[in-house]
Formats: sequence, C-alpha cells, structure tokens
Amino acid sequence: QVHVAESGGGSVQPGGSLRLSCTASGSIFSIYAMGWHRQAPGQSRELVASIRNSGTGDATYAGSVKGRFTIASDNAKNTVYLQMSLLKPEDTAVYYCYFQVYHTQTTPSMIYWGQGAQVTVSS
Repeated sequence: QVHVAESGGGSVQPGGSLRLSCTASGSIFSIYAMGWHRQAPGQSRELVASIRNSGTGDATYAGSVKGRFTIASDNAKNTVYLQMSLLKPEDTAVYYCYFQVYHTQTTPSMIYWGQGAQVTVSS
C-alpha cells in the first residue's frame, strides 16, 4: 500500500504565491509520473501539471497555469512540489496530488491520490 501526504495551501491575495508539497511512502518499486489536479466548486477535476520521473523530468501544464505554476520533484524523497505564482481568483480550488506507482517490476502501475489541499485566492 502507498500513503500520500499533502501539505501547503491556504489563502492568498491575487498576485500572491503558494507552494504545495506531496510525498508518497510505502510499497514503492518505482514512480513513473506524478502531478497535480484541481477541482473548483461545481466543476470537474482538471489536470494542472504533471511530471515524469525520467532523467529529463518532462513536465506538462494546463494552458491556464503555464508560465505561472512550476512543478518539480525530488525523486530521492518521492516528493512533488507545485510552486504557484501570480495567483488569480479562478485558481481557487482543492488541489490533489497523485503518483503513478509501480509496486514491482512486472505488475501494472497504480494511481494514488493525496487528500486534497484548499487554495483560496481572494482579496
């Protein structure tokens, strides 16, 4: 089993910054990818950013956050970060991290989610 713990989030004024962190622990053979989704009230969950656990750390961003948010990982710590800058009221949502984990070299990967962190951007 894998445990995922999120931290960070909170309230900030428009234009401000926040950083989210997320760590996976437990029965992990390897991590293929990790990232962040968010869900605003009354809306579907959407991908914010993802990064592959490769040498190049290929990252993907939603168009709405590109240039403002940065995803990074510390592979030795099984941790992923989301640095959010120039925050806007429309960024208000619950942010969920995820890890795509292999438990062994031969079994299919599984997705594990964090518990969610509230981010509120308001003046």
